[in-house]
Amino acid sequence: MALRSSKGDGSAGSWNRGTGKADFNAKRKKKVAEIHQALNSDPTDVAALRRMAISEGGLLTDEIRCQVWPKLLNVNSSEPAPESSMPDEQREGLQEELIDIILLILDRNPQLHYYQGYHDIVVTFLLVVGERLATSLVEKLSTHHLRDFMDPTMDNTKHILNYLMPIIDQVNPELHDFMQSAEVGTIFALSWLITWFGHVLSDFRHVVRLYDFFLACHPLMPIYFAAVIVLYREQEVLDCDCDMASVHHLLSQIPQDLPYETLISRAGDLFVQFPPSELAREAAAQQEAERTAASTFKDFELASAQQRPDMVLRQRFRGLLRPEARTKDVLTKPRTNRFVKLAVMGLTVALGAAALAVVKSALEWAPKFQLQLFP
Repeated sequence: MALRSSKGDGSAGSWNRGTGKADFNAKRKKKVAEIHQALNSDPTDVAALRRMAISEGGLLTDEIRCQVWPKLLNVNSSEPAPESSMPDEQREGLQEELIDIILLILDRNPQLHYYQGYHDIVVTFLLVVGERLATSLVEKLSTHHLRDFMDPTMDNTKHILNYLMPIIDQVNPELHDFMQSAEVGTIFALSWLITWFGHVLSDFRHVVRLYDFFLACHPLMPIYFAAVIVLYREQEVLDCDCDMASVHHLLSQIPQDLPYETLISRAGDLFVQFPPSELAREAAAQQEAERTAASTFKDFELASAQQRPDMVLRQRFRGLLRPEARTKDVLTKPRTNRFVKLAVMGLTVALGAAALAVVKSALEWAPKFQLQLFP
């Protein structure tokens, strides 16, 4: 991913397309005021913040994200947020901070396992909110939204991917049948899902806009967004040769000029029309069929074996970390030495840098989610 900061006024992306500058500025000013009103309410109006994050334009700026993302994840933040995104000249130092965050989260949560692409999510938070707050947010995210991706095996990740074809089938049976005939499977969307599209989109503004949306919604929303991308490209797919190689090649090359606001709205509509509970049986049937098919997901199993360096990371981290440092506070920077950082850096490089209708559903889910998952 080409990392470019969304800085200040660039984050709204395509919100101003087709809108006069005066109208755009008025809409933007109104939305900023509504966000600050929700933030200053006592208690904070999280429902309103969810609406703002989902609705057109998202949260607009990184400064606002520093304040709102913790509220969406129910993470307390006592220190003031950074005033702006990091300038380009500071980016070279990010890799060590990235490694520190990953090591700390894995060491504190031994049930979690590193996967290829996890660093794409971590670096997005690091760029937007800085190291201290990124550590808290990513740890909460890792134990909830990303939890299924961080199991020792990829079984749960495969199960989530199996929701993709049932969604497509509900909307466009012809496209679904074509993809089934081509035997393309769903592995083309793996990197989309496990990095929240951070690995495949070159414009950082689009990445953080999607993060606004995903943080405000049900954890399965990324697979709905993946489905609407495929549906949007219907004609391209149908014009392909009906074979796995052709369709996989097309779909794995994600366009960079997608109409993001339209697709976000469409994903929300599909979530309401076809909630996960209604698709669960088809997704389970899909997974069972894959278990018994001659061509099971060998690529998944190979990937699973290759992208679990977390045990190595933990062993090196624990072996070289001073015993007294292990008892330090949760947000204390891990005292890894240069050898550990270089080793992890090598592993990271080797692995590769691989609207509003939703609110009702999101809010129905959110209180239960916060009650049970955010103690």
